[in-house]
Amino acid sequence: MRRRPPGMRLARSLGAKEWSRNSHRCLVLVLTFVAYACYHASRKPTSIVKSVLDPDSHSARDYALSASSSFPLPWPFGPLFLPSNPLGRPHSHGWAPFDGTDGTAKLGEIDVAFLACYSIGMYAAGHLGDRLDLRLFLAAGMIGSGAFVGLFGMGYFWHLHVFGFYLAMQMLAGLLQATGWPSVVAVVGNWFGERKRGLIMGIWNAHTSVGNIGGSLLAASVLQYGWGWSFILPGALIALAGVLVFLFLAAYPEDLGFSSPRKKAQGGRDEEEGRVHDGGSEERGSAVGFVKACLIPGVIPFALCLFFAKLVAYTFLYWLPFYLSQTAIGGEYMSVKSAGNLSTLFDVGGIIGGILAGFISDQLKARATTAASFMYLAIPSVYAYHRYGSISKFVNIALMMITGLFVNGPYALITTAVSADLGTHCSLKGDSRALATVTAIIDGTGSVGAALGPLLTGFLSSSGWGSVFKMLMFGAFIAGALLSILVKAEIARLVQYWRNTSSDHSRQYRTEGSVVTPLLEGVTRQQ
Repeated sequence: MRRRPPGMRLARSLGAKEWSRNSHRCLVLVLTFVAYACYHASRKPTSIVKSVLDPDSHSARDYALSASSSFPLPWPFGPLFLPSNPLGRPHSHGWAPFDGTDGTAKLGEIDVAFLACYSIGMYAAGHLGDRLDLRLFLAAGMIGSGAFVGLFGMGYFWHLHVFGFYLAMQMLAGLLQATGWPSVVAVVGNWFGERKRGLIMGIWNAHTSVGNIGGSLLAASVLQYGWGWSFILPGALIALAGVLVFLFLAAYPEDLGFSSPRKKAQGGRDEEEGRVHDGGSEERGSAVGFVKACLIPGVIPFALCLFFAKLVAYTFLYWLPFYLSQTAIGGEYMSVKSAGNLSTLFDVGGIIGGILAGFISDQLKARATTAASFMYLAIPSVYAYHRYGSISKFVNIALMMITGLFVNGPYALITTAVSADLGTHCSLKGDSRALATVTAIIDGTGSVGAALGPLLTGFLSSSGWGSVFKMLMFGAFIAGALLSILVKAEIARLVQYWRNTSSDHSRQYRTEGSVVTPLLEGVTRQQ
């Protein structure tokens, strides 16, 4: 049996009262939320400093001036928009090795190096996550990735201009960051059953957007002191969060004397109060193999869908601040800091999208239909943002948030509720652990697309941003189309539910004269 986390043992030794199951659930949600928000915060600095490192961006000139002048606090504590410096001011030469004519391509290469290692590491992380203590595995990954993110920033203070150094730091950080997602989804899946899983995980998945927003603001707030600080602070933040995870995260309810929600559901016991004897632990079953996890119905279609969904989402994640700094909005260019500030609103829309997608999929019991619908709606949203986003700042903000809603909604749904559903699929008969493995397969495949999108953007943007947005619309269409078979099956099932419910209500009305129960309520009751 694994022991309680050391922080909890210390609290008990000091006389703290024993917590209820719901209290531990809340702590698990908070710790995993903070953990993955820190993962995403540590990925944002590269997108913020692109315009500083790339000498072709007019925004690099802004940075040169701002380094020697007072700088307002970042949004939301200061102004959202800061005007670009007047033309004719001295400008930066960028930062070697990104100061050549191929600087934009090199920035794309370090992005793809991170994401390629992240996607490769994801498969290994899922395999290990179902076999190792998730608390220790997650904490080690957070502290290690924080160290390499910080080392990337140290290149500024060490005056390093070797491309291989920055490439290596990104690759090592990517490998260690792969520990995050399979671990946090598995931990949450261990503590929560299927009831309202989509809504709970949709709200919980706001950590992705909160991390992006926090990382952008943190990196932009210290940019004037040297771009190295934009990496060091997020790196220190994730390492500190890793220490909290080590001290307080209980990855398995059995290790605190509670029984698994899946086993309780099968045994008919109260999910809120079910316990096993103190000092004991239920058998969690053996971890499934990679091939068996791939054969779970729905894993492959959702994994391929996420490939294209993350291609779209991560292109925005890594390149939106750079795009904004090079695009005239309302006839004006904005500073690097303003571009970073404004890009956070994409993730505000993403928070709403993740919650909305989870809620809708819970009500309909149709994850694939919800995800596909959002991806199809993302196509006109991306087009409108590119076509009309430069009209004014208000229009840009509105269209950016709408685009973030439809782009991040299905991405959030698939990587959370869908992965947890499939990791506890009935075909496993409750005897095996597959949460981390299934999550790694789905998100690992998606991360290949996440690596491809920013890489292609680095090359396509040189010929105009129109090509980039066409790629994004095509990716969104393919993502939705890959779920067609699952969508067809879900729609057929929903239609059958409605027909059966309508027939039952009609018979009940004729025989008893009762008021017909609302149709949606009947569908929910049957499910």
